[in-house]
Amino acid sequence: MCDATGTATATVQIDNERVRVTEWRFAQRGQNTGWHRHDFDYVVVPLFDGVLEIDTGGAERIHAEVQNGVPYYRPLGAEHDVISANDFECAFIEIELLEDAQAASSGA
Repeated sequence: MCDATGTATATVQIDNERVRVTEWRFAQRGQNTGWHRHDFDYVVVPLFDGVLEIDTGGAERIHAEVQNGVPYYRPLGAEHDVISANDFECAFIEIELLEDAQAASSGA
């Protein structure tokens, strides 16, 4: 899980040497993950249809439309704060890929 201090609730569901799976739950519009940087590649699986606002530190926020069950991938190094833009409770699953890809392919 990222070292973030936002208002959304993060619940780690799996944490081992290969992956960390965290549910991020936003009880209401405006709740956020807190500003953070991803140290690993990761996949997000939204559990709702709606919009997330992504603050990347620039003057504008990106509005990302997401669909329930449709995953997206981001490489390590992403820096942002994720904010709910929905008038309902929503959540997503974040899967961080902790294992080094090169080590995994070599069987190390």
